Amino acid sequence: MNVTVIQLEYFKLRRKRLFLISTGFLLVEILWLFLNMNQSIMRNPDQARWEPLIATISSMNGLFLPLLIAISVSRICDMEHKGNTWKLLLTLSVKRSRLYFAKFFVANGVMFTIAVLQMIAMIVYGILKDFADPVPVNVFMQFLIGILLTNAAIIALQQWVSFALKNQAFALALGMIGSFLGMTGGLFPFSIRRFFIWSYYNELSPVAQHFSHDQITYSLTNLPELLPLMGTVFIFAVSLYIIGSFSIRKKEV
Repeated sequence: MNVTVIQLEYFKLRRKRLFLISTGFLLVEILWLFLNMNQSIMRNPDQARWEPLIATISSMNGLFLPLLIAISVSRICDMEHKGNTWKLLLTLSVKRSRLYFAKFFVANGVMFTIAVLQMIAMIVYGILKDFADPVPVNVFMQFLIGILLTNAAIIALQQWVSFALKNQAFALALGMIGSFLGMTGGLFPFSIRRFFIWSYYNELSPVAQHFSHDQITYSLTNLPELLPLMGTVFIFAVSLYIIGSFSIRKKEV
């Protein structure tokens, strides 16, 4: 039954132009990334490495992806707020928990596609720029895991808000706040920013940036070192999903 509901959700997205919107966000972010990297390499050829590329996109994801998730989840969820869709679905014996899971699955699927395309674009750029080191597959896999975990937590929060409030302006406003915190989260002490789920695009990045004497250096963070933070994000995602799913089961229609 879950597969049928998921297929229905993908079918309903055909006229939402969600993939067009997502692709537009991706193109803008990738273009900005490439322009930034080109300028850095022109100033300092030593920047033609994988570490600056991954660190830069991790910072940019904190700005772009929370807003894209807010828009995507809002468009996926707002169909049930229109007309008598909820009553129709209940009449057809579609359980709310299954519908909630289907929308969560579809939203994560959309963002997974964006993350993979983003990673492919970065690899192609590095090859075209003739980076000295080979493609660090393990680092990119770690990079992808961090994105997917953070996406899941943010999607769980946005879906809860999008279902709880009929006016999607609140969900979009939350996305804009998330983009701001995702971009500026590094300025807060860790004791504070660890509660900002949008800041984990940077926190879970396999490449750490260090600023000293007007210079930026980079270091790789091994997966075992990030496991506690990954566990934290996973708990955030599961908790927010459970709260949202329970809330929608109790919602009056």
